[in-house]
Amino acid sequence: MVWDFREGELFEIREPDDHQIPLVLNSPHSGRIYPRAFVEGSRLDYLSLRRSEDHFVDELFSGGISLGAPMLKAHFPRAYVDVNREPYELDPRMFDGPLPPYANTASVRVAGGLGTVPKIVAENMEIYGRKLPVDMALERVEHIYKPYHAALRRLIARTHARFGRAILIDCHSMPGNIRITGSGMRPDVIIGDRYGTSASSDLSRLALKLLEDLGFAAVRNKPYAGGFITEHYGRPARGLHALQIEINRSLYIDETTLEKRPDFAKVAGAMRQFLENLATEVSVPQVSTAYAAE
Repeated sequence: MVWDFREGELFEIREPDDHQIPLVLNSPHSGRIYPRAFVEGSRLDYLSLRRSEDHFVDELFSGGISLGAPMLKAHFPRAYVDVNREPYELDPRMFDGPLPPYANTASVRVAGGLGTVPKIVAENMEIYGRKLPVDMALERVEHIYKPYHAALRRLIARTHARFGRAILIDCHSMPGNIRITGSGMRPDVIIGDRYGTSASSDLSRLALKLLEDLGFAAVRNKPYAGGFITEHYGRPARGLHALQIEINRSLYIDETTLEKRPDFAKVAGAMRQFLENLATEVSVPQVSTAYAAE
């Protein structure tokens, strides 16, 4: 194995006492257990590697568990393997042997250094000083990526079977310097629904309104419309909705030290309130029927 932790420690499902609402929470990029061999083999220091994390997003949204929603959260870091990509989005320039023919080597994300096995962390800092064995990448896909997605599929299927619908909230964070092109606006939160394809328009508009009612500057799909998870699991016509939520990191951490700001608890409380309000709205009988299939 190429990691220091056991397979059962790669990710965690935090279950509520009673699964009472049709929400599933997913935090794929907040993992902060770094394999020793990975850190030692990187050309970057530990703090630099951490700049790819969605820092503490699992904690920001953990209030949803007490409301009755399960949460899947990664312990492995995004810089090690990114489960918000296709399973084989790989850059052939990173490896010392040929990739399998089914690998997607030409995606925009691969070109940007952000494939399933990332080449860079934030600010375009290259992770590795040498090429990696192809088998190392394939092991990460087999032993981390695939089990993670299997767990997520089971949670979504269970929720859909129980409620007749499932709403996946894919939880992320974004750099504080993000601005909306043309307006210069700095959003607090961005809702991504793959331009209306991963969730119903009514649900997306509801999420925006609830965030704005809580005092957040919220926008939809600009500049983040959702990644592979949102696109792959959102099937509104089948009652499967997926929303990506990006929270501005500068609201709750110091982006230099990566330590929590004093307002962290306040932002976490607001996210819990958002999830509670969302769950209340989608649980109204006539409304929930509309979200079951569109």
